[in-house]
Amino acid sequence: MGTSGLSGCVPILVGGTIAGASAAYDRRHYETVIDDQQIELAAMHTLAQDAIVGPSSRISATSYNRTLLLTGQADPEAVAARAADLVSRLPKVERVVDEIRIGPPISLGQESEDALITSRAKLALTKVELPGFNPTRVKVVTEDATVYLMGLVTPAEAAAAAEQISYVPGVQQVVKLFEYDPAST
Repeated sequence: MGTSGLSGCVPILVGGTIAGASAAYDRRHYETVIDDQQIELAAMHTLAQDAIVGPSSRISATSYNRTLLLTGQADPEAVAARAADLVSRLPKVERVVDEIRIGPPISLGQESEDALITSRAKLALTKVELPGFNPTRVKVVTEDATVYLMGLVTPAEAAAAAEQISYVPGVQQVVKLFEYDPAST
């Protein structure tokens, strides 16, 4: 039996993961949502277990629609390049966006500030006033006061989200990594 008869509010167990109410608003197919979760876990495991990358970096991996964003710090540059190469070979990764900065890890204080910026940015998205816009369709990643935005959105949604987040206290830069919903063009 297929899942087409299930309500978007009923949790669905897929591949050992529960996809619930937020999946009803996601423009990605549920299998892509699961793939993204698996890609993130595999990338973090691969980077942590690598004898060169693990001890010489502080790298995070975020996947959306099979695009893998790498943020954080690595030293030297060869470590960052190795990290990007390793994760690019993972199953189902279609594209790697390497935003790893070369240098020492950011401070714990900056990590805390980034978490606060992410929370404020998500709250700011609730103030976007566009018909049909749902803030849960935008993934927010903050690294060293730079906010990266991922999601499957319309061009108008992308512009409005980026503008709204640019006013969030502490944001130094907004980087749009959106993909545009084919139904909107």
